[in-house]
Amino acid sequence: MSGRFSEQVMTEAMRDVAGILGVPCGDAQLLRLTNNAVFALPSSGVVIRIARTHQLRDRVVKVVRLARWFADIGAPTIRLAPGVQQPVEVGELVASVWEYIQPEPPTPTVGDLGLLLREFHSAGAPPFSLPVWSPIDDARRRLADADGLDRYDRGFLMRWCDRLAPQVDALNQRTERKLVHGDAHAGNLLRGPSGHAVICDFDATCVGPWQVDLAAVAVGDERFARTGAHTALAAAYGFDVTSDPSWPLLREARELKMIVAAVPLLATSEEVAAEFGRRLRTIRENDHGTRWTAFADLVTTKHPEEPPGDR
Repeated sequence: MSGRFSEQVMTEAMRDVAGILGVPCGDAQLLRLTNNAVFALPSSGVVIRIARTHQLRDRVVKVVRLARWFADIGAPTIRLAPGVQQPVEVGELVASVWEYIQPEPPTPTVGDLGLLLREFHSAGAPPFSLPVWSPIDDARRRLADADGLDRYDRGFLMRWCDRLAPQVDALNQRTERKLVHGDAHAGNLLRGPSGHAVICDFDATCVGPWQVDLAAVAVGDERFARTGAHTALAAAYGFDVTSDPSWPLLREARELKMIVAAVPLLATSEEVAAEFGRRLRTIRENDHGTRWTAFADLVTTKHPEEPPGDR
């Protein structure tokens, strides 16, 4: 992304937020530049997370409400910075501010993820409404704004959405709706000085079938030829999602997300466009043998604007 949501603009917004908080930002580190610009300010003990699109304003409000509820029930999640009125508005942008956790070894694993997800799913639903799991709506929104997507590919993806939509609706109707993290992978875990891992990043948190949170690792193992991660997750959680009757649908919904995630970068990265085409070909041909390459491995900038969905 560039222009209104470029790295330079986000850095200036981070400085404005730090000014509102009254904290120094000389040691600020840009951690991520995707749907959000995430900056760590270690000496100030905070992390500033700025939404890079005005369309995600309501999502920031949702995330802040969730974080407050997680703190109330003692959930194993990252905490908002205390004493800060949130969300924080800077011009047309909106940010949330979190406690900074100095990462400590060992790096969180999928085993940690399985244990934390089991606790996360048992928390019940919060006392306020959350969106229902809707991967097809998310995909359609991305396709509606796509640049660099040819008509043939767009048509195929829209028909895929049309085919999956009633199946997703039926699954939502027939299963008990539980809290779903929505982007469950070990990269969204942090281990601090306490030694305990916690979950972060609640942008995609919703209610729906809890099995959704186990599908990402299983699909990643299959599509990227990884070994052992899904087995370790299933052992820690106590359930193998590939044995679930809904697994074929969960797999397709995840694969759809992993493909449309690249749409914003098609016009700016030849490497990502080529991988996008490769992935789409394997879906058209029902090819589960050709391995995919992670989009993050194809972006060589210092702070990659990595499309979500690969982990």
